[in-house]
Amino acid sequence: MSSFLSEYQWRRIYEFVVDEPKIHCRKEIDIQRFVEAIFWMARSGAQWRLLPREYGQWNSVYKRFARWSELGVWQRMFEHFASDPDMESLMIDSTVVRAHACAAGAVGG
Repeated sequence: MSSFLSEYQWRRIYEFVVDEPKIHCRKEIDIQRFVEAIFWMARSGAQWRLLPREYGQWNSVYKRFARWSELGVWQRMFEHFASDPDMESLMIDSTVVRAHACAAGAVGG
């Protein structure tokens, strides 16, 4: 699994996530793999089903992503790290996320 995060960045994110209510952090390595999967998705602009297997089953990753979204975890994380110069390159919003061609009406073949 390629890593988008430095050890320092991961530590900061993990410290944040551990303090989140309703988020289960039993295995740190699983949480890291999940967060790395989300960064891969955001940077690639790919469809969920194209997530590399090394990040886990795409549907499980998507369900956890959606749950964290519903709980407001991503928003709080964005707000928490937005002004931190060591973390700013990790905090993305919809203005920098690529859309897949089908989002613009392209028909798949």
